[in-house]
Amino acid sequence: MMFDYLSAARRTGIKNEHLDQICHQIRSEFPDDEMMFELHVLRAILAIESGRVSLDQVLKEPEMQPPAT
Repeated sequence: MMFDYLSAARRTGIKNEHLDQICHQIRSEFPDDEMMFELHVLRAILAIESGRVSLDQVLKEPEMQPPAT
């Protein structure tokens, strides 16, 4: 594991089922890139921890996609 998102999730109080949902959501964006997957999971957790977003926002709102060209 390159980015210790599990410790950050525990520190933030994110339940395992919610962490699984976050991981599933992010894994769909980075199915073959473990480093990017871990980085984005950690970034989501740190955003929750800092209060910039809520857990509900992370779980309910899909990532913004770039506009189609």
